[in-house]
Amino acid sequence: MGRLGPTEIILILVVIILLFGAKKLPDMARSLGKSARILKSEAKAMKSDDQQSAPADPPQAGTGTAAQEPAPRTIQAAPGDVTSARPVTEPSDTTKR
Repeated sequence: MGRLGPTEIILILVVIILLFGAKKLPDMARSLGKSARILKSEAKAMKSDDQQSAPADPPQAGTGTAAQEPAPRTIQAAPGDVTSARPVTEPSDTTKR
């Protein structure tokens, strides 16, 4: 397999446009960008959780402080994501009797 030249790249782009259509490409790029932002923020959060959970000095017994439980982790939506903007617990029966 050789390297891709400019003609091969142009040919691949033309095939992608023909397959997906010009109207779908911006939507696909937007959703790919959202996914990348979410993945990046989750990776950063996991890295910061690992750094916080591994203290340099282990706590000594007999100091008199109670062990604190870590706060539950929440996943935040990407900016502009309206699907998660609604409350999680919605009333299931909206009809009045």
